[in-house]
Amino acid sequence: MARTRIKICGITNQVSLNAAAEAGADAVGFVFAEGSPRYIHPREAWKLACELPPMVSSVGLYVNASLDEFAEIEQQCPTMMTQLHGNEPDGVVKELGPELIKAVKFDPDTIADRLKHYDAIDEVSVILVDGSDGGEGIAFDWAQLAEAAKGIGTPIMLAGGLDASNVGEAIAAVRPYAVDVSSGVELERGVKDHDKIRAFCKAVQDADSKLL
Repeated sequence: MARTRIKICGITNQVSLNAAAEAGADAVGFVFAEGSPRYIHPREAWKLACELPPMVSSVGLYVNASLDEFAEIEQQCPTMMTQLHGNEPDGVVKELGPELIKAVKFDPDTIADRLKHYDAIDEVSVILVDGSDGGEGIAFDWAQLAEAAKGIGTPIMLAGGLDASNVGEAIAAVRPYAVDVSSGVELERGVKDHDKIRAFCKAVQDADSKLL
């Protein structure tokens, strides 16, 4: 088992970005969905992206953006990876890959088929499985996801209700390629808690040390 990658999503300021990078995050997410409490304007996100240390990736998160909307934002803030967190048609998914994270909401009745569907799309680099439509901190049945993910070649990123207290258990159950956290490292919606970021990253590292 390789070590579990860590993504801290919903970064909106330099101090939080620094806290994530220093704690060991592999990626930070910028939310480009207006109306989200974690929304950041692309021009502000670009200023932060330029301050990222080497080997820490930037991820732009979109929800049902059109290709034109994506292009306009991407021009202002090009990111290393793109995350689609809506109900984007396959045509849009293919247009925006590769280096694409496609999020799906966990549903016990459909998760196996959803994983197989996106596993078959070459442009999808990572499949993110969340317990909600995103950023709501809702966990789900990790054991059922682990079963559904058998035979899936595309790396799985686990999200939804994760925090320092349970991410180790989640990693042991799913053995995901990566974990993604937002609300689990916040003081309140949209406001990151830097101690929680550090604790979350350490919990992931500790979980890996037990499994490697």
